[in-house]
Amino acid sequence: MSERPPPGLDEAFAADDHVSGHRERLRERFRQAGAVALADYELLELHLFRSIPRRDVKPIAKALIARFGSLAEVLNAPPERLAEVAGVKDAVALDLAVTAALNQRAMRAAVRKREVLSSWAAVMDYIRAAMAYEPREQFRILFLDKKNALIADEVQQTGTVDHTPVYPREVVRRALELSATAVVLVHNHPSGDPTPSRADIEMPRLVAESAKPLGITVHDHIIIGRDGHASLKGLKLF
Repeated sequence: MSERPPPGLDEAFAADDHVSGHRERLRERFRQAGAVALADYELLELHLFRSIPRRDVKPIAKALIARFGSLAEVLNAPPERLAEVAGVKDAVALDLAVTAALNQRAMRAAVRKREVLSSWAAVMDYIRAAMAYEPREQFRILFLDKKNALIADEVQQTGTVDHTPVYPREVVRRALELSATAVVLVHNHPSGDPTPSRADIEMPRLVAESAKPLGITVHDHIIIGRDGHASLKGLKLF
């Protein structure tokens, strides 16, 4: 004779079966058709399966995207803000941070040692992933060799929400240390709007003046925001 669950546990078993069935159906859709067949919240559900093994995570995935506005913003959100969403514990925040770091590392590998100026789309994808969602301004430099291949990518300064100090002599000194013959200057606008300010326009000119006598070229100054990016060279401002 088959065993029946004790009174009150029927609903729990049914709920487990529902969650398990939903997870397997979602996994199968991904196996058959890939990410293109899934909405953002469903792709996030797949990710959450690992850190929340036995709970219905669809409400959590939807709540995360509703709170932060997009899948990219969820992946780049600070752990303390993620924890504001019901159901998000330390394991979830850590998994999301690891995924964002893997994404950045893979994008960086895709552009390293490649001719940067001919791989510009990949470079911009990497820079946006690395900087667009930072809560404070960062000043980053891409150091290039004589073939314009990426030697190094370094954050030189971190400032406030709307200002980062830049020291032209330090930029040149580091370029010489790395035997770089060209640089691309990059910084982010945490406001999301990449429109350059007057200081953003003047700064690369000062760096170029210090770098040119030593045979170092400043190719561009890129401003990154959540809403896009601005190239001073493209805007004919540099």
